Amino acid sequence: MQYLMAFLVGGAICAVGQLLMDLTSLTSAHILVLFVSVGAVLSGLGIYEQLVELGGAGATIPLTGFGHAIVSGVFEEIEAKGAVGILSGVFKNTSMGLAAAVFFGFVMSILFNPKG
Repeated sequence: MQYLMAFLVGGAICAVGQLLMDLTSLTSAHILVLFVSVGAVLSGLGIYEQLVELGGAGATIPLTGFGHAIVSGVFEEIEAKGAVGILSGVFKNTSMGLAAAVFFGFVMSILFNPKG
């Protein structure tokens, strides 16, 4: 049942993104920022955590999950360190993903040449 719920939740998030690309003039960059922001806002309101409990990886893997990870890290660090946690918490849950993106982006830039 967990796999089905992850598929349904993740598929619904992706379907919304596809509909936005097909039916609006938004670029993929606009949709990326929109999804991260929506995930962060819903996490701040306490709504996205319920979606994570329902859909598991289907809710944490898409871009909305990145916004959720940022905000949840901030909340955890605020509880532990106070106001300083606002700055340090941003990277608490996302630092490994950001480091991997930078590393693999660098490796790919060395291995491949862009087409002109």
